Amino acid sequence: MIRQFENLTPNIADTAYVDPQAVVIGDVSMGEYTSIFPMAVARGDIHHIEIGARTNVQDGSVLHVTHDSAYCPGGLPLIIGEDVTVGHQVTLHACTINHHCLIGMGSVVLDGAVLEPYTLLGAGSLVSPHKTLEGGFLWRGSPAKKIRPLTEKEMQYFEYSAQNYVKLAQRYLS
Repeated sequence: MIRQFENLTPNIADTAYVDPQAVVIGDVSMGEYTSIFPMAVARGDIHHIEIGARTNVQDGSVLHVTHDSAYCPGGLPLIIGEDVTVGHQVTLHACTINHHCLIGMGSVVLDGAVLEPYTLLGAGSLVSPHKTLEGGFLWRGSPAKKIRPLTEKEMQYFEYSAQNYVKLAQRYLS
């Protein structure tokens, strides 16, 4: 379901896929070949959400932002780069996920956190507010800790995963 909030209307690329059981509200932009699967929510009501090309958001995930206040002057948007895979039941709240990242199932990334390009976040991890995860590494745990460098094969998997979901979303669209 795609919904306007006040005067804010989602801007969704023609090639993007939003499942009928997903909800996209307000100031949300979705790039080319992005996908949002069943029961996922992208709520851009109090700040904006940007989802880069070929990024997929899996079932039950929640994407939200932080409003402008004395506690967070200017508020915080949610920015997701290109070729990102967001696993099932992930919460991304007012953070920045750079290109070529994979967020494992059930993970939570909080306000102001940054995942640098080529970050693999293990399932069930918690990224604390304003923490930056260095790219090229596996991070895991609660709070997330750097575990080890990624292999070349793991680094290549980011693009494979993104392309696999582009193909799947196009099957849903046809």
